[in-house]
Amino acid sequence: QVQLVESGGGLVQAGGSLRLSCAASGRTFSSYAMGWFRQAPGKEREFVARINRSGGSTYYGDSVKGRFTISRGNSKNTVALQMNSLKPEDTAVYFCAAGSGFGNDASNFGSWGQGTQVTVSS
Repeated sequence: QVQLVESGGGLVQAGGSLRLSCAASGRTFSSYAMGWFRQAPGKEREFVARINRSGGSTYYGDSVKGRFTISRGNSKNTVALQMNSLKPEDTAVYFCAAGSGFGNDASNFGSWGQGTQVTVSS
């Protein structure tokens, strides 16, 4: 298991940017695929982005493709989500997750952070 702590959420106007960070504990960070998910009130948890163990491959949900960028630093045990051109519909709690499998489904991720709120005003 790996412990995850997100930071960087906040309130931003539509069209603005935010950068979320996730710090992981443990010495096996590079053995995990990492992902970001989000959940808005009354909605199911939604896949946002995933990055493989080496950082060489990234995957995005259709709603964020071209606006969000996921990256990782294995030497620092961190994963980041750069969010640009934010829209009110991006408002949600964003979760960092670590998984040892493949695929974008939440069931592939066994460790989760507590979440950080992102609110985009119109």
